Amino acid sequence: MSCGFASGFLELALSRNLFLTQVLPYPLDAGPKLRAYYTLRHLAARYAVTLVSFVRDSDRPESIAHLEQFCERVITVPMRRSWLRDGLSLACSLVTGEPFLITRDRVPDMAVRLKALFSENPQPAIGNQQFDVIHADQLWMAPYALVAGAEAVKHGYRPKLVLDQHNAVHLIPRRLADSARNPLSRYLLSLEAAHMARYESRLCQQFDHVVWVTAEDQQAVQAISNQQSSTSDRVIPICLDPSATVCHLPSAISHLLAILFLGGMHWPPNADGVRWFVRDVLPRIWARVPGTRFFAVGKNPLPEIQLQNGAGRVVAPGYVDEPQEYWERSRVFVVPLRAGGGMRVKILDAWARGLPVVSTTIGAEGIAYRHGDNILIADTPEDFAEAVVNVLSDDELAERLARRGRATVEEHYDWRKVYGAWDEVYDPRR
Repeated sequence: MSCGFASGFLELALSRNLFLTQVLPYPLDAGPKLRAYYTLRHLAARYAVTLVSFVRDSDRPESIAHLEQFCERVITVPMRRSWLRDGLSLACSLVTGEPFLITRDRVPDMAVRLKALFSENPQPAIGNQQFDVIHADQLWMAPYALVAGAEAVKHGYRPKLVLDQHNAVHLIPRRLADSARNPLSRYLLSLEAAHMARYESRLCQQFDHVVWVTAEDQQAVQAISNQQSSTSDRVIPICLDPSATVCHLPSAISHLLAILFLGGMHWPPNADGVRWFVRDVLPRIWARVPGTRFFAVGKNPLPEIQLQNGAGRVVAPGYVDEPQEYWERSRVFVVPLRAGGGMRVKILDAWARGLPVVSTTIGAEGIAYRHGDNILIADTPEDFAEAVVNVLSDDELAERLARRGRATVEEHYDWRKVYGAWDEVYDPRR
């Protein structure tokens, strides 16, 4: 090892990191949590990490305690939402032109807590409070990272600012508007997309490094910014830990006739996709495979789905702490999304578990898929139903999709193999 490399590595190892998250990154029950968690795991082995995260009433003390095992410090700030607050945020957005999604999550206590962090006296267990890097996980935390960066400048130094863009956020309301049937909803979503495009473009330009989950998202934001790709930008996909997941291939469950969707339906793209699947796709599947059941597992199940629970063919249990039983009882995993951005981690999870996947093109966006090899892609109700029926009825097809999906995760989406790319972003010489 050369002296120069050793010196650079030592400097990296002694660096301090302020890591800001919009959701508490544990347990691993959502894509944003999984992204932040394994990024934290990688960085905490190389940096002294202070995690500052919003928490909800549903977050548990044991989740914070788990994160404290590898973070130097965990600081939490409550995030509370209500219909009244959402209404006020929408009105404010319409007046100011700031995106509703950003206005809704502006919490003064977060900015106050971050400013206080820079004024604290050094503590023996923590040492000097100077941070070398401020890491914003998702666009929602970008304003707070800028607040923290400005506070650091007041204290006589300038840390590197890193933004981890899970999505090209403006694409989400834009795509929802494209499929909206209600004219008012279509108008408000289009307006939000326009506001978000301007906001997202401006914010990204204020960071030293922007890390993208997919090249498609990077290109979408560059297109609205009229900018070329920067050498400081990187694409690092969302990854997971395949070794922690037991793989059950379809050959062991060929008798099952169940379809699984897993994802919170409080997230509009998930709600829209499940609604489309139940309304336009599922009846076509039932016409050919009458005994098929659909498990729609996730927070805030849709009322129209709950109405069908009594028939037994649609099961919507809401949020489930441990959904293992639904994974084990399912034959095919579906991703019927028509809107969204970033990567659908649910596909990686299904692949890791050895479950065949049927998805729309948007649902599989940003993932190393090959139609007919590790996934089936379909975008119309007729084609989507045909693909699901084929997996339900063709054991050889189901087995091939499952084996190739598992191999894809092991090759391209293992965090221990991929997340070394973060070291190049954090390298103090860059």
